[in-house]
Amino acid sequence: MAVINRIAEFHEEIKGWRRDLHAHPETAFEEQRTSDFVAEKLAEFGIEVHRGLATTGVVGLLDGRTNASGRAIGLRADMDALHIQELNDFDHRSRHDGKMHACGHDGHTAMLLGAAKYLSETRNFDGRVAFIFQPAEENEGGGRVMVEEGLFEKFPVEAVYGLHNMPGEPVGKVAMRAGPAMAAFDIFEIAITGKGAHAAMPHQGIDPVITGAQIVTALQTIASRRTEPIDSVVLSVTQFHAGDTWNVIPETAVIRGTVRTFRKDTQAKVEEDIARIAEAICASQGARMTLRYERRYPALVNSAAETDIAAAVAAKVVGQENVRVGAEPLMGSEDFAYMLEARPGCYIWLGNGTEGGPGGCAVHNPHYDFNDDIAVVGASYWATLVESTLPKDG
Repeated sequence: MAVINRIAEFHEEIKGWRRDLHAHPETAFEEQRTSDFVAEKLAEFGIEVHRGLATTGVVGLLDGRTNASGRAIGLRADMDALHIQELNDFDHRSRHDGKMHACGHDGHTAMLLGAAKYLSETRNFDGRVAFIFQPAEENEGGGRVMVEEGLFEKFPVEAVYGLHNMPGEPVGKVAMRAGPAMAAFDIFEIAITGKGAHAAMPHQGIDPVITGAQIVTALQTIASRRTEPIDSVVLSVTQFHAGDTWNVIPETAVIRGTVRTFRKDTQAKVEEDIARIAEAICASQGARMTLRYERRYPALVNSAAETDIAAAVAAKVVGQENVRVGAEPLMGSEDFAYMLEARPGCYIWLGNGTEGGPGGCAVHNPHYDFNDDIAVVGASYWATLVESTLPKDG
């Protein structure tokens, strides 16, 4: 592995940043301490700091030794945590009840700060790099807000790059794919109105629980019977709320869940199918329903040219044998997709460790922790990407 020696020299510093961020998690659009931390570090490195996009977003601008080319690229890290109660007992565990860095955004932020420190020292490139620290990746679309508020108009770049740690993949392994790499993320809510009744006299009411149970079962036919087998749909019902006592058939029930797709036509068809199924089942029971359907994140699509660039750069850092191009797409979602709709770019997966070892615990788990051993790998990838894409003699 050919990590950058200078970055390896301040690995402990990166680890310290990461663990400080882990101990102080902040969720969507509330990342004030995190934003202050990032801005202070960038300023300390001599990088021009801009704040205010998407409330807590931070953008650092750094020119190389020369900027004759006028070229610029963006590097993006996410900063937010999740609403999860941490169950780890190490010293840097969350100090905020009910909030936790359970997806590694603390590590992503620390790695990009590590790359920024190195690049500010060396400036061994021609052009400009924008270090984009984004809030609210989890569910709330901070990437969309940054784009809508003029991220790329205020800070023009020709391409933008992102990464995510990947538990289950060994340290030193990198994976990516051109084209659709992560699924679109939609949410739905079906509100059912029946007629409340005594549980001993169900014939006097219209039971929204029975109606909802039929809907939950029928929704699974969308993927198994309504979708072309070579296409991909994941529809998951994640909530079912009804009633609050034993002997009352409630008046209402609410079903909530998520839909993951890759193709826009499939996405539209799933929305139509949910409405059709829920409406028909409610009508058959004499109940009424309303559907709320929101398209949260589009599919994340890597551009071919930038994926080739990312693969070549990753090979310089971890070796060609450790880079997997053409990896299987993931049904998880990422709001970096909005940045890739606005600019070409590539999003890669960086091995965080295998099961049973450091970094092997799955994300969104109360026992997860980012593997500090990969910090030098990620920071070296970012720095090498800048030096390779914006070469001084290019």
